[in-house]
Amino acid sequence: MNDTAVNDTVKPSYLADTDTGLPLPQRPVFERVEDERRHRKQRLAAALRLFGEFGYSEGVSGHLSVRDPEYPDRFWVNPFGKAFERLRVADLICVDAAGRVVAGEGLVNPSAFVIHYHIHDQRPDAEAAAHGHTVYARALGALGRLLEPIDQESAAFWEDQVLYGEYDGPAVDFEMGRRIARHLGDKRALLMAHHGLITVGGSIDEAAHWFFTYEQAARVQLVASAAGEVKPMSPEQAKLARDGFGDPHLGWFSFQLLWDQIVADQPDFLEE
Repeated sequence: MNDTAVNDTVKPSYLADTDTGLPLPQRPVFERVEDERRHRKQRLAAALRLFGEFGYSEGVSGHLSVRDPEYPDRFWVNPFGKAFERLRVADLICVDAAGRVVAGEGLVNPSAFVIHYHIHDQRPDAEAAAHGHTVYARALGALGRLLEPIDQESAAFWEDQVLYGEYDGPAVDFEMGRRIARHLGDKRALLMAHHGLITVGGSIDEAAHWFFTYEQAARVQLVASAAGEVKPMSPEQAKLARDGFGDPHLGWFSFQLLWDQIVADQPDFLEE
């Protein structure tokens, strides 16, 4: 018998000292609010360009927001009528609690205001929110089904998503926005039947990553369901997968790879 005691709480040397065991860097910390605002706006513009890159455009629909670091009742969002593929930092607008554009030039989409205002108001932890009318999320919503934990990526949303089955027309009414935010509750994803998808996160990086992941997971589930009987994970397996692939810090870091890509391919989005 080996006399050397094994300490199960000490991670092997090849694992980083993080919740996931991955060598993840930390989020940047800013001394000046101006620097943090620029950082958030740059990431928001990058996420919007990525929406365009991934084919998530649907006319004037779709909007992403990030809370202002100085004024918590204000948020930055893409202006109405500007294509994702053309968005720059200079094009972003800042909207206050009354729906007025207080910085930047352009009009605010009424849906963007009523949805994002209430999410930011009811969810202090939600620094950012992403909403789009994407193909596979809409198809899944039309079936009235949420993601099942059929793989590691979809398990990131296990018990962290909710279906919004109501539909009273386009979301332009202030009270409708309140109901949507209330239905979202403390979840990271809201699938809206006959409408689209909303994801939130502690940064725009994270919120965008959850959106991209949800849309791809919906695609996998629809393809698998069409091919045969889907066999989801057990609750125990789903929890293990969610603890890894649903880790917020991992979600933030995953966006950094896309950031590097979009900066290299479309650096003009950084124009201020």
